[in-house]
Amino acid sequence: MTKVHPNAAAAAAAAAAVPPAAAAAVAAEEEEKGEAVSLTVWRRSLLFNGKGFTVFDCKGNLVYRVETYGGGSPREIVLMDADGHGLLTIRRKKLSLAEEWLIYDGDAAAAPAPKRFTARRHVSLRPTRSLAYLSPARIPSCGADAGATPSCRYDVEGSYAGRSLDVFASSACGGEQRRRVVATVCQKEAAVGPDVFRLVVQPGFEPPLAMAVVILLDQMNAS
Repeated sequence: MTKVHPNAAAAAAAAAAVPPAAAAAVAAEEEEKGEAVSLTVWRRSLLFNGKGFTVFDCKGNLVYRVETYGGGSPREIVLMDADGHGLLTIRRKKLSLAEEWLIYDGDAAAAPAPKRFTARRHVSLRPTRSLAYLSPARIPSCGADAGATPSCRYDVEGSYAGRSLDVFASSACGGEQRRRVVATVCQKEAAVGPDVFRLVVQPGFEPPLAMAVVILLDQMNAS
């Protein structure tokens, strides 16, 4: 099998040995420099017979993981750091006429957590690049920074099957519409197949939230 990443072979052992702050250290350093955060996403769990995602930073360190069990599309998925601490929970809403997901801080099953976003699949009878959008749970005033906080709506466009996506942040204040790319999904330079791809996160946007968008698109395509 093609090697996914220089440190991928040792990822299972590293998952239990990475210091708590190590997963976020590289991303924080890159953000301080005003640089984009580049992640390698492997659509595979570290656990035997498990399904999910394993995510590495540019230095080969394990930073995020998702582990699910059983067949089909689970109704609740927790994005964890390298130590297994819940960062975000993606939960499919029950008894909804539209395909709708909710995003919570932390592990919502372990403790009450605030809802941050509502996500919906974009449905249209016309051909469109729009796939989904995320709306904030609370709408703050226009004085907030539209590019770096949950004050804005996020639109996802492109093709998940082709691993070619753009996430746009958009907000409207005073009648002016602002829109910019905050994250991008693209294929790796080496031909390693569709289960290994890049996630590039621009400064000011949370890498865990960008990974939550990837999980959402995977769920929407599986449903």
